[in-house]
Amino acid sequence: MPLISPRAPRWTSALVAAVVLALPSIGAPAGHAAAADGPTGFAAVNALGQNGTTGGAGGRTVTATDAEQFLEYIDSLEPLIIQVNGTISITSKQGVRPNKTIVGVGTSGHITGGGLDFYRSYNVIVRNLRFTNAEDDAVNIGQNSHHIWIDHNTFSGAVDGSVDIVRGADYVTVSWNHFDRSDKSMLIGHSDGAAGTDVGHLKVSIHHNFFDRSRQRHPRIRFGEPVHVYNNYFLGNELYGVASTMNAGAVVEGNYFENVPHPLHSTSGYGDSGPGRAVQRNNVFVNSGTPETNGTVVEPRTYYGYTLDAPQGVPSAVRAGAGVGKITP
Repeated sequence: MPLISPRAPRWTSALVAAVVLALPSIGAPAGHAAAADGPTGFAAVNALGQNGTTGGAGGRTVTATDAEQFLEYIDSLEPLIIQVNGTISITSKQGVRPNKTIVGVGTSGHITGGGLDFYRSYNVIVRNLRFTNAEDDAVNIGQNSHHIWIDHNTFSGAVDGSVDIVRGADYVTVSWNHFDRSDKSMLIGHSDGAAGTDVGHLKVSIHHNFFDRSRQRHPRIRFGEPVHVYNNYFLGNELYGVASTMNAGAVVEGNYFENVPHPLHSTSGYGDSGPGRAVQRNNVFVNSGTPETNGTVVEPRTYYGYTLDAPQGVPSAVRAGAGVGKITP
């Protein structure tokens, strides 16, 4: 089986960086850095020996059209830009090795039945893919994985989490995704007993996502600090928006909450988990409850600079720009 599709262009690393990593300008509100060549937030921070997140830039470009090819490519030791063309049916959670860009072609890239697992992996980009009906998690970032960028994907039907970030993972950005009526959208910190592995880690940026009638965990956080939740559109979230628990520290700003009865838990904790800390500012609440705030949190600007978009424009920008098919890699 050839490792390179005969139709795959042999791009230079500079062209790959410009084409594969470019953020879209469609729907971006004024002030948003739409032309950036890579992630913003924690995935862009130079740390742990990694200069931001570049994925498979500089490696070969390959195309996966079936599960056999896809599993071979994500398990490869070399840097790769893996184009997903068509529906890939897998089971369970399949491991992704470091230095990969996994990107859907047009609107055809579709992973169904299973999900992606990051175990001590790093420098991986996952973009422009539709994830459906994962029998466990659609994306699980764990075991000290770092510098992971999850961008412009659509998630629906996962039995467990759409995106989980756990077990000491760090420097992760989740941006411009559509969580389409998911149950458990995003968990940060897997259990109340994980302080030993998670305190000082789980630094995550969550921005410009559409939490579209998803029920809970947008995210639910244990121990992580800071978790920066900004410029997201929360619509009709039945149980709650954000929950900061177990002394986690969340900065929640510039978001638009519509028909969310409990936009932010912190002082009361959630479930069996104790209280966390949360700062909220410059959010819009429409037909929504009163957010809980508690204590102080390390500011994201300690790690990176960012431009906050006006929250009034977030619904239209996120509807226009989030999810699969909104970029042309």
